[in-house]
Amino acid sequence: MRFSGRTIFIAILFISLFISIGCRDRKSDAVTIALTEKFSGLDTLSNTSTDAAADRLRTLLYNSLIKKGDKFDYVGEIGDYKVGDDNLTITYTLRDNIKFHNGKVMTSADVKYTFDALFQANGAKAGSFYDSVPDETDPEKKKTKRVAHISSLETPDPKTVVFKVTRPELVNQLLSNLVTIPIIPEGTIEQQKTAPVGSGPFKFVSFDQVNSLVKLEAFNDYWEGGPKIQKLNVKTVPDPSALQSELMAGTVDISPNPTILSPDALKAIGDSGQLKVERFPGSNIQYIGFNTQVSPFNNVKVRQAIAYAIDRDNIVQNLFNGQAKIAYSILPEDSWAYSAGTKYNYDPAKAQQLLQEAGYKGEVVKFKYASGNQAVNQYAQLIQNSLKKIGFNIELETLETLSLTESLKSGQFQMSTGIWIGGNQDPIFYRDLFASTDFPEKKLNGRNRARYSNPEFDKVIDEAVKTVDKAKAKELYAKAQEIISNDVPLLPLWYPTSMVISTKRIGNVKINPSGDWGFVKDLTVTN
Repeated sequence: MRFSGRTIFIAILFISLFISIGCRDRKSDAVTIALTEKFSGLDTLSNTSTDAAADRLRTLLYNSLIKKGDKFDYVGEIGDYKVGDDNLTITYTLRDNIKFHNGKVMTSADVKYTFDALFQANGAKAGSFYDSVPDETDPEKKKTKRVAHISSLETPDPKTVVFKVTRPELVNQLLSNLVTIPIIPEGTIEQQKTAPVGSGPFKFVSFDQVNSLVKLEAFNDYWEGGPKIQKLNVKTVPDPSALQSELMAGTVDISPNPTILSPDALKAIGDSGQLKVERFPGSNIQYIGFNTQVSPFNNVKVRQAIAYAIDRDNIVQNLFNGQAKIAYSILPEDSWAYSAGTKYNYDPAKAQQLLQEAGYKGEVVKFKYASGNQAVNQYAQLIQNSLKKIGFNIELETLETLSLTESLKSGQFQMSTGIWIGGNQDPIFYRDLFASTDFPEKKLNGRNRARYSNPEFDKVIDEAVKTVDKAKAKELYAKAQEIISNDVPLLPLWYPTSMVISTKRIGNVKINPSGDWGFVKDLTVTN
């Protein structure tokens, strides 16, 4: 017997109401926020691998030197910065009286200590501050060595930090990298692993790794003013049914961007009237990727045909219930560098014509994507149906996430779908995704999984990245988008809407397009 999403939701509702009678054991002044990822640790500075759950906590426990502005440009978070006339120097001036959770006032010495600890640990985030270049001492040219972006970091006084980079084009990249680096007080690097100390709006209380639960409390000496929530619990709820049950029971108060819930489930929750479901513009990009080095996608007309054949508006409106916006670029529409380029609106007749011109003979194409996500599986089937209508012979293949990633890195794919989160907010991402690179033994260097190569694009994007004049850079990025949108090594599908589910006692929910958790400090609660 098959049950609809609404029927399942109603059953969960009754179960949840029963649970809420006996299981509401939290204190009324504590707010519980749910995420789907488990914590492998809490240290977001020196971890050897990226921990999505811990990085969510980063914006609650710490401050960084730089944050993203409304147009996804880079602005100071706990101070102001100025780029020198040499286009190599960034001078950062800290605000007055920023306190750490241990009572210490932040100085430039803490910033220097943070970066010394970052580079000494040599973890995942440290790697973004280096280039990997051929080792000239290796006669066979197979070895590489790392070259640092930062040539010096000086602290001329307690409020001033001076970064110097080796090349002008690294200024913007340095600003981008600084966004994710949490500033910590001197002498605390070992403590960060078990009892984090930062300067953010919440301070650490306890961590139950077995149950993946972190308890925080308000830091009332926070430089922008203490948060309105005095106690905050962050817990992992990886199962969609359990998440709905806990929200209905009130054991979870808020769930930002619960991607494990299907569009139907989100609609049913909103229609029930028991919880609030709020929508905000999103900036992440769902996409289709092509391997431009293999048949039939080594022909640009085939890629263009796919772009015209997919009825994205139908998918957004009928599958996602309007919970997304059609995308024409990898960049968010609010980005200072945004440009649409060629727009591929639904046109099956044109798609068929392009396939014929390309000489496509009906050979089977494998469409790979990660298993386990119902929404992805549903839209993949709709895309398959659309492509079959124009005579494109496509078969679906699902893989475990790690297996899919390896397939993409090694070039063992023809067509795939996925989502880029966060990185696409910076136009430098054009270079990361599409700049030419060598593929020895078909292994990928960098993020250019499309194995795309266009000398004209390389020239334009190189100039754009090196340009410090923002107006000129905007023109160059627009030209880069024009080239990419015509060649379609990657087809932007849509920007998923940021969805936040909360109980009715939670107020002032205002998540920004970046989707980070900075909004949590401004939440209100009524009992």
